[in-house]
Amino acid sequence: MHILVPITFVLIIGSMASALYFMMDDRGTTQRMVWSLATRVGLSITLFLSILFAHWMGWIQSTGIPFGR
Repeated sequence: MHILVPITFVLIIGSMASALYFMMDDRGTTQRMVWSLATRVGLSITLFLSILFAHWMGWIQSTGIPFGR
């Protein structure tokens, strides 16, 4: 999990950067920006589900920070 999360964050940022590039370069003539943003959403959902699964399996623990401090 210590390697998976940073790599996924880098991929998400890269996908957002490529969507920005395609938005400026294509000017709405192709679907490359849409596919880049869809990839970002898929990566984000995958990261969230993998963190939930790792917590369920006991591979990671919550910090136990109390609310209201």
